Amino acid sequence: MLRRLSVENYALIDKLEMELDPHLNIITGETGAGKSILLGALGLLLGGKNDGAAMKDAARNCTVEGTFRLAGLGLEPFFEENDLDYADETTLTRIITPAGKSRMFVNDVPVSLAQMRELGSRLVDIHSQHQNLILSSEEFRTTAIDTVAGNGALLERYAAHYARFTELQREVAALREAAEKGRRDEEWLRFQVEELSATNLREGEQAEIEEELAVLEHADRIGETLTALRNALDADETGILVQLKEAENALMHIGSHYPAAEEYAARLRSTLEELKDIDASVTAESERIDTDPERLAKLSARLDALIALQQKYRVADEQELIALRDRSAAQLAAIVHGDERIAEAEAALAEAARQAQASADKLHAARTKAAKGFAGRILATLARLGMPETRFEVEIETTGTLTRTGGDSVRFLFTANRDRTPQPVERIASGGELSRVMLALKALLAERMQLPTILFDEIDTGVSGRIADAMGEIIAALSATMQVVDITHLPQVASKGAAHFVVYKRDGHTSITRLTDDERITEIAKMLSGSEITDAAIAQARILLGRTKEPAATASKQTSGSGTLF
Repeated sequence: MLRRLSVENYALIDKLEMELDPHLNIITGETGAGKSILLGALGLLLGGKNDGAAMKDAARNCTVEGTFRLAGLGLEPFFEENDLDYADETTLTRIITPAGKSRMFVNDVPVSLAQMRELGSRLVDIHSQHQNLILSSEEFRTTAIDTVAGNGALLERYAAHYARFTELQREVAALREAAEKGRRDEEWLRFQVEELSATNLREGEQAEIEEELAVLEHADRIGETLTALRNALDADETGILVQLKEAENALMHIGSHYPAAEEYAARLRSTLEELKDIDASVTAESERIDTDPERLAKLSARLDALIALQQKYRVADEQELIALRDRSAAQLAAIVHGDERIAEAEAALAEAARQAQASADKLHAARTKAAKGFAGRILATLARLGMPETRFEVEIETTGTLTRTGGDSVRFLFTANRDRTPQPVERIASGGELSRVMLALKALLAERMQLPTILFDEIDTGVSGRIADAMGEIIAALSATMQVVDITHLPQVASKGAAHFVVYKRDGHTSITRLTDDERITEIAKMLSGSEITDAAIAQARILLGRTKEPAATASKQTSGSGTLF
């Protein structure tokens, strides 16, 4: 439940803080005082969209902070899954910067908007003034009947089967599309594979050809250069090798007289070995390199063929040609065996459809079974709310088409007159009737959903008198098992609260105060009679509040009472 809410620099609110009661919290105030602004701030905290008009002072951060008691709510897995530290008393914070940036925190740990929204949905159910329109939502109606029917396990099984079904639908569609495209491309692919396969492509071949061609094209010049080097090294009398060998021998002869000669001789010997190795390699290369016009023509033709294929298929080298060949071969194989794959996928799809339909049928049976009791509970509540002649029915029909929620169409049929044929409630119900229907639904759903806090924003619109009192009793009954915050203009409802807050505007600022017992008498009397409070209104307010003794002192004005004022 929500223990404390603080708002700073939001819309007309400069700074506001309120401590809430664990049961029924009433919020009243003049039209335009800022009750809806308070609701907007709470919605922002719970992950609502920032409409850009949040800040009162554009130079300061807008901050909304709420402290919640989570003990017994079973939220530990959520905190673990999202890598958050769980605490029985947890603080949620939403900050909007002057630049419009939004930051969210759970116990001072940054979280995403999606995480804040998911956690918020588990903490507070906000029923706004416009939420009566949700009755036109097929998903809401279906969810409502499933919640009351306790179809959670059935929905999980159906969701798994439906996910598999839709996945296979996409797979079969993709295979059919690929097969159709493949049939159009089969002839070209076959030609492409045959042409590239016949070329006998080999990785690295082009580089080898280009290297050998460079040698063959300059064979004469290379041969001449190598021959000149051989002659310089190994001519009979004038070659370098002969002369250096003679020098080495001469140095060896003077070694006994000139010690350095031995070092020079050793160095010459090492040089001679290197030069002999060069001579041997040059000799071998000279014998290998030869002008071969036939070989030159053959390699040139092969290189031209490779380059022509690369240009034809718009690739960079033979590696990409090989990849194209293999890819085209795989596509061709897929076309050849595509019908088999499609048949297998279609068989799997048919089985998935059967399983999904079986799950949908079980959901339909459970919904149909729960529908009568669901309608009966709604009718009982509506009777308490002054609508004894109402007919309310839940119509569940199979559509023949599977959707995310099953194969059913759920409608709520309503008429306020027993002799009239029920019609969809969202089409024919008046504003006051819709309010009562929604309260009946919310009361029924709250029992099953086990949300810690529910907020009603003028759910009592369009009712008054005895009906208003009945609404108050129902709302008060809800607060016995959960925290309820109710924004209302009706004194009959306001009198049922465990805590009563008044929202007011002063000097363009919205503030809130918690009323004392005596201040509540004054506020209820004001709601009964208007700005001029009569003795009769005071007396009626005391009756509504269950107080029969005279107040010890005259109640102070609502905006200056001893309650917490910020």
